[in-house]
Amino acid sequence: MDIQNAQKVVDQWIKTHGVRYFNELTNMAQLTEEVGEVARIIARRYGEQSEKESDKDKDLGEELADVLFVLLCLANQTDTDLQKAFNKRMEKKAKRDHDRHHSNEKLKGPS
Repeated sequence: MDIQNAQKVVDQWIKTHGVRYFNELTNMAQLTEEVGEVARIIARRYGEQSEKESDKDKDLGEELADVLFVLLCLANQTDTDLQKAFNKRMEKKAKRDHDRHHSNEKLKGPS
C-alpha cells in the first residue's frame, strides 16, 4: 500500500470508528506518546537497559504502526499529501547525500 492509500484508509477508519479526528495538538501529544513507546522497546531490547518482563511481549512492529497511524491522522487533518512530501524529500536526500555517507570515515567498518 502506498502512503496516499494509507491516508485514505486511516481517514475511512476515523469516519467509521473514530467519530472525528482528535485536534492537532492532541494528536501531536499522542504521536509523542507512541514514539516514546517505540523508544522504550528499542532502549530495553537493543540498548543497555534491561527489559522488564512486562515489556517482553510488546511488538515493535505494532508500536511502529501506532506511530504511523497517528502520523497519517496528522497529515490528513492538515491537508498534507504525505506521498508527495515523502517523494520530494527522498529526491532531495538522494541529491544531497549521494556521496556524503560513502565518504564518511565514521561509517566505515573497523580495519
